[in-house]
Amino acid sequence: MSNYNEDLSQMNVSVEEKDKLVGEVIRYVLFKSHQTSGCPIKREELTQIITKNYSQRSLPALVINEAREKFSHIFGYEMKELLRSRPTSNKQGRMSQQSGAELKSYVLVSQLPSNIFSKYVENKETSHVSGFTFVVIGIVHLAGGKISEENLWHQLKRMGVNDSDEDHPFFGSTKQTLEVLVQQRYLQKEKVSGPDGNSVMFELAERALDESISNKLKDYIAQIVNKDTAAQAD
Repeated sequence: MSNYNEDLSQMNVSVEEKDKLVGEVIRYVLFKSHQTSGCPIKREELTQIITKNYSQRSLPALVINEAREKFSHIFGYEMKELLRSRPTSNKQGRMSQQSGAELKSYVLVSQLPSNIFSKYVENKETSHVSGFTFVVIGIVHLAGGKISEENLWHQLKRMGVNDSDEDHPFFGSTKQTLEVLVQQRYLQKEKVSGPDGNSVMFELAERALDESISNKLKDYIAQIVNKDTAAQAD
């Protein structure tokens, strides 16, 4: 504890000032998570809150780390850090132009067991969106992690979801629902020039590549394959 206070003293920041900054970061993360439907919050946004009145370079890391601890111990959420991925076609060039801090972002993830979260917390009225997200990620995963927009909609049409739907009973505008997955960083899209003109490619982004989601997806696909194999054997 003494070392901790010494660090603050060296930054010329009191415990009260630090606590106020931690509170501001927590409020901002809660507000933005609700306002933007769970879209990742860039680290630079949080850094700007902290450095608005303070110039100490090491202060943002200290404040953000303490905010993450409080989210875990008080709210039961992991303030999960994501490292923004880039489309494979331009990954090397653009990654080298940006620092790691600029590529980092955060999302809130419940620490409750999935069965308890589903029973007591999950909003059943929006569960269809979670299902849509899982299906889309599954399609892109089976395509090798990258798929053309045309092919993705071809696969979704086989399930009764069309790109022309503007008033779908569950999703409203289906194109906008897909766009939300890009904003939430489950997918990333890129315009690609080819011999037949421009096309749009969708690729798995950092949230879809997260180990917890990737493992659930693999288990789900394995269950389907096993059921199909069993049915064929019968």
